[in-house]
Amino acid sequence: MNTKRLIVLLMTMVFTLGVVGLSFSAQAQTQAQEIKGIVSRIDGNMLTILDDMKKEKTVKVKDKDLESLKAIKVGDRVLVKDGMVTKGGT
Repeated sequence: MNTKRLIVLLMTMVFTLGVVGLSFSAQAQTQAQEIKGIVSRIDGNMLTILDDMKKEKTVKVKDKDLESLKAIKVGDRVLVKDGMVTKGGT
């Protein structure tokens, strides 16, 4: 009986640590997001960018940076880092 309890406890710990690891990984990716490319679509505070690898990525611009978004047009080259837009990102 003790062996079964030990196995169940071990499996529970492995599952819990796996879920926690995945959540930290997802959080790190969203915090360090930097995308360079050409704007292909603007929808409110969402920019769709065609990056240098020819993949479309959609990012949300932070509310405090909406004024700089007004200067951006489809076809402009931009850099988006942590939700902040810079025109002409190289």
